[in-house]
Amino acid sequence: MTRLHVPVTLRWSDLDAYAHVNNVAMFRLLEDARITAFWQHPEAPEGEAWPTAVVPTGLEADSHTLVAGQRIEYLRPLLFTRTPVRVEMWLGRIGGASAEVCYEVHDGAVGMAKTGPTTGGEPYARATTTLVFVDAATSKPRRLTEAERLAWKEFEEEPITFRHRG
Repeated sequence: MTRLHVPVTLRWSDLDAYAHVNNVAMFRLLEDARITAFWQHPEAPEGEAWPTAVVPTGLEADSHTLVAGQRIEYLRPLLFTRTPVRVEMWLGRIGGASAEVCYEVHDGAVGMAKTGPTTGGEPYARATTTLVFVDAATSKPRRLTEAERLAWKEFEEEPITFRHRG
């Protein structure tokens, strides 16, 4: 299984009164990773673009992405570090007009390739985001393009199974 390995730098403002990354800040870190991995970056130098960065962005983009749902499971506190954390990402499901992005937050992004198998280890958090792709002119869901499906197919694997608490 191949995953995306996205480095994300923590900010001092991400910490809460207990000196670990705040729960809301964790969602922002996941958003930063998602934007890096899936949205086009026309200004990226040759060879530095992510192979999955195929979603158009900007004012002229003909489609938008909306977050339909998110779920996160915090497994252990993430303390501040100057070393970027590694957000491992994959797609748990690629639908007609939606996709489920899965994440695990780990230590050690320095020197990692952008893609590869999971490195294992106990993550700080596991999460999912369901994205819906919509036509910018009509605000109605749009079908995923063949280019999007091709770019993402390699990164599709089983979705996260969260612990059930009843």
